[in-house]
Amino acid sequence: MIYTVTLNPSIDYIVEVEDLRLGGLNRMKRDLKLPGGKGINVSRVLNQLEVQNKAIGFLGGFTGRYIEEWLRKESILSDFVFVSDDTRINIKLKHGEETEINGAGPVIRDTEAEALLQKMAVLNAGDVVILSGSVPPSLGADFYDKLISVCKQRGAEFVIDTTGSALKKALPHQPLLVKPNHHELAELFGVTIQTKEEIITYGRKLLEAGAKHVLVSMAGEGALFITEQGVYHANAPKGAVKNSVGAGDSMIAGFVGTFSLTGDLMEAFRAGVASGSATAFSDDLADRAFIEQLRPLINISEV
Repeated sequence: MIYTVTLNPSIDYIVEVEDLRLGGLNRMKRDLKLPGGKGINVSRVLNQLEVQNKAIGFLGGFTGRYIEEWLRKESILSDFVFVSDDTRINIKLKHGEETEINGAGPVIRDTEAEALLQKMAVLNAGDVVILSGSVPPSLGADFYDKLISVCKQRGAEFVIDTTGSALKKALPHQPLLVKPNHHELAELFGVTIQTKEEIITYGRKLLEAGAKHVLVSMAGEGALFITEQGVYHANAPKGAVKNSVGAGDSMIAGFVGTFSLTGDLMEAFRAGVASGSATAFSDDLADRAFIEQLRPLINISEV
């Protein structure tokens, strides 16, 4: 089983206005409400790829029930801990460019945090746990450490998609995959990265620190896949970018879902790039038909 963990999910409220007037009255041209949170995005794309998975984490209030009902309608398995406070709402304001206003999220109480750890006690060897996104401040900076510890005790693999110290602390525990973009990779090491060769240099440092596989997305320049066996580049297919939300999550879903089914790293890489690109070219997350349409357009070459 693949489990996705979203500690601070949201409803993403996407609002489009033609001309934003600060301090004045603005009328929406279009609006859309979607379940948000990086792990939830991964689950939704895995579901499109017909890879069984279960979404877990924390939900609360009327906003949490909205997300749970959406996942149920998409036939996605879930087993969230319901908390006392409301799940947050994140505003994505589109007005030529996109402005994001993200909520802080609920306070998670100790009993609620322990309940999630207990849900992970069912993990088995061969399971994969995808840890994605931010940690609510009330959980403390070490909560991912606790989740990783459970994964290791139960013999499950884990993927981590976060940044900064949380990612650095996870590396010695040998995550199956880490997926920074080139900006996040530079920030992680406190450097400026300008060339593909520099991305490879710092990507290899993640391998040396413990990651089993490193996938670095480079927007229109495609992606690099760095392993002990070699370094590979995949092109980005051409298309009009509509959606900045969820492309990285879709890439993880395509990679992990395909790898779990086939064990083929190159096909997993191809599916990851196709899935991320399909979401970037869509209003919502990618659907299976679009992913399959883009998959043959992804060319992989050894660097």
